[in-house]
Amino acid sequence: MARFELKLPKMGESVAEATITNWLKEVGDKIEADEAVLEIATDKVDSEVPSEVSGILVEQLFGKDDLVQVGQTIAIIETEGDAPAAKAQEAAAPAEVAALEATIETVKETVSAPQDFSGSDKFFSPLVKNIAKEEGISVAELESIAGSGKDGRVTKEDILKHIENRKSGVKTPKAVVEASKAVQPVVAPVQKSQQAVPVSVNGGDEIIEMDRMRKLISGYMTASVQTSAHVQSFIEVDVTNIVKWREKVKTAFEKREGEKLTFTPIMMEAVAKALKDFPGMNISVDGDYIIKKKNINLGMAAALPNGNLIVPVIKNADQLNLVGMAKAVNDLGNRAKAGKLKPDDTQGGTYTVTNVGTFGSVFGTPIINQPQVGILALGAIRKVPAVIETPEGDFIGIRQKMFLSHSYDHRVVDGALGGSFVKRVAEYLEAFDIDRDF
Repeated sequence: MARFELKLPKMGESVAEATITNWLKEVGDKIEADEAVLEIATDKVDSEVPSEVSGILVEQLFGKDDLVQVGQTIAIIETEGDAPAAKAQEAAAPAEVAALEATIETVKETVSAPQDFSGSDKFFSPLVKNIAKEEGISVAELESIAGSGKDGRVTKEDILKHIENRKSGVKTPKAVVEASKAVQPVVAPVQKSQQAVPVSVNGGDEIIEMDRMRKLISGYMTASVQTSAHVQSFIEVDVTNIVKWREKVKTAFEKREGEKLTFTPIMMEAVAKALKDFPGMNISVDGDYIIKKKNINLGMAAALPNGNLIVPVIKNADQLNLVGMAKAVNDLGNRAKAGKLKPDDTQGGTYTVTNVGTFGSVFGTPIINQPQVGILALGAIRKVPAVIETPEGDFIGIRQKMFLSHSYDHRVVDGALGGSFVKRVAEYLEAFDIDRDF
């Protein structure tokens, strides 16, 4: 029998680690080639890890909720085939093998279980938690480290310095800790002792723990509000021509392209054009530096069947025509609902669009998707009475209108840029050619 090492595969250019969420096979189970062995989750999507070979699962090297780096061996599968060298070694030195196995068991018994930091109210990055696990740092000890990062968060440098001091026997003076806390921003993480009175629960209430994705979303939203200075601009748009044009061509479009034509790709096309006109909105922030993005990659916020939210990304959106945009929107939307997105599908976004009108909202104040600096919310399209200007004079008529809600980061985007950008999107939509081909 030969032993095959199942490793965590590369899942995308910027994905370096994943969390094991569920083992689909247990030790002793038979596995077929390409059969899923376990489920994993990155900070964006969930996926399965299949086996490259057929055999028997003989060892799980990580448990549920463990963080694993790309390329690490996560399981051992015993396959059919000869391993002469291994057999000879076993036959030649059974005593040594038995001694080694005994040593391994002793080590397993003495090694403590990995720390679980989910019960802490403080935010710790995956890197910091991973270092803490490797060094055997408890939750209480990790919470006691004075963080120098944003809102008092513990950085890599903080925990490495703590480990160095711990090994050398140096303790951080209390005065230094208190001084460190004193210079933290006003908006600081809520400590357990500072929490408000617990919510009253009676016998008829149901207590439901957030699932993993909801916890991540909660963390992202809170961090974004604490990071960016959110400002909103609103503008009303007359989309009567778009509504009429779509109604006229949607049947032919679906027949020719095999795709449904929704309003979303039309809106995305206008946003991509506006971003080319205003590259100052297609940036990200890294500390004191602004990074101007070469590519225009539009994030498309999509609601999942379980109520959670995910943001797949349309890469190089400015290079797509309307047909290409519609295919990209439909493909990502369908795969998001089916849970078939790949990690790369949610990476690299430079600007995000969310459609709050899907649920009947007239407008909204969306939260920026970090480290981007802007997000546009599309409101519901409604029939409203409006003043129509003509050479013969003004009159009241029924028009199809919607609101665009633009949230932007006032640290780096001033009102002139934020307002001009959303106005340009509106201009592209109102100037839509009703006689254009698709």
